Amino acid sequence: MWWGIGGALAASAVWAAAVLTVPSLINGDSTSGARSTAGFRVVDDLCATARLTTFGRLYPAPSGTPYHYTTRHRALEEMYCSQYRKKVGGDQDYYTLYLQVQLHHEVDPRPEFDAQRDGLTQRHYQVSPVPGLGDAAYVGYLDDPNGSDPSWHYLTQVLYVRKGGMTCYTSWSASYQDGRGAAPDREQVRTALLSDTRELLHALGGSV
Repeated sequence: MWWGIGGALAASAVWAAAVLTVPSLINGDSTSGARSTAGFRVVDDLCATARLTTFGRLYPAPSGTPYHYTTRHRALEEMYCSQYRKKVGGDQDYYTLYLQVQLHHEVDPRPEFDAQRDGLTQRHYQVSPVPGLGDAAYVGYLDDPNGSDPSWHYLTQVLYVRKGGMTCYTSWSASYQDGRGAAPDREQVRTALLSDTRELLHALGGSV
């Protein structure tokens, strides 16, 4: 019995020492400060903060009223914006843009961030990494023809960025019909996603 108690006390002492010297054993994070929000701040209106300089040149005419919300919690803060824009005021074709920034204060977002990338692949997105942006970033692209009328294409291009405990999701979507004008330039949209997301994250006080 005394041997068992002594062993338990010794094990507890070793564990306590490990907790003091290697905090990652407790929080499950192998990188110190991985849950830090890296200087990013919360704003009440993400739509007003997102200047969208490059997308604004591609689609200068707004359509409708942008929608936004911000939620605050000690574990997770979230900012969201969605809006529609057109090339010209009377244009029937428009693009949809979604922006979402989350600040994770109590959990490591890396496993879910990686799972989202795998999920895009399973949904037949063409996924490619984006070096030099945050701790990790990737772009996904999908051209999804209409099942009943294959001449119609529904396009989506998304960008996911993670920096410490901050995750950012930007999504562009549009549609076009074969023989009715040219398809949106994929690389042009990708460039706008990267440029405007960088601009937004800098506006939120972070360094990417």
